[in-house]
Amino acid sequence: MKRTSSTDTLSPTLSTGTAMSSPSESSSALSAVDHLDLSSRATPPLGGLSLTLLSLEARRRLRNRRAMIFSVLLPVAFFLMFTTTDYSSTPYGNGNVVANMMVGMALYGALMTTTGAGAAVSNERASGWSRQLRLTPLKPIAYITAKAIVGILISALAIGAVYACGPLRHAQMPASVWISSALIIWFGSLVFVAFGLFVGYLLPSDNAMQVVGPLMALLAFLGGMFIPLTPGSTMDRIGSLTPMYGLHNLALWPMGAESFSWWWVVNVLTWLAVFLGGAAWRMGRDTARV
Repeated sequence: MKRTSSTDTLSPTLSTGTAMSSPSESSSALSAVDHLDLSSRATPPLGGLSLTLLSLEARRRLRNRRAMIFSVLLPVAFFLMFTTTDYSSTPYGNGNVVANMMVGMALYGALMTTTGAGAAVSNERASGWSRQLRLTPLKPIAYITAKAIVGILISALAIGAVYACGPLRHAQMPASVWISSALIIWFGSLVFVAFGLFVGYLLPSDNAMQVVGPLMALLAFLGGMFIPLTPGSTMDRIGSLTPMYGLHNLALWPMGAESFSWWWVVNVLTWLAVFLGGAAWRMGRDTARV
């Protein structure tokens, strides 16, 4: 009589050491996940905005060497390149032309930094990181606020790097103007966090950063950062309608070369509304798909 091995009598489930669930059980589990009520979760203080979140976001930005090069080192290189000719004796308001160029390049670096911080959502959407975050109690407003705070903090590096090179090229203006122009650039760069978010939610990750670089360079040119625009000229009239024009002129205003114009403020606020509206629209559509 043939003896039956004990292993022959084991079920496939036990012999493999894995519990095999039936199709009905699997479908029930998936159905339960689909019907999870995420709205019933306790909302953390400040929607989840915390020092831990800010630290995580800062490390993610600082580890991006390409972004740091384009937002900090490139403006410094532009400033040093544009000032190889000695303009220190050429006056501009209560300073000189070198100081004018320094302000423009510091603004360009700050805007590149804040735009990159916002546009980073395109990579996070593609990698699934944004989707993972939405399964946590973290609120979208806290997520966006963290990006804005980190972006403006890192933009101080770009401003400081360019301003530190100013004395090397004999940039001259009163101490109060150094401080006031830097503060205008710093706070004004928040406008371009909204621009970066709009681009990040509008375009896929493969295209977002490729579009941002050339577009920012074009806007900087039209805003008079690379080449001064002659007041009243055709280029000046065209540039006055672009996003960087108002902010650039506000940053230069403490130098006293031109009288204050409310159009600069209107320009900044109009584009801020456009960018915020576009970012909110695209973010709402993106959230609805989760």
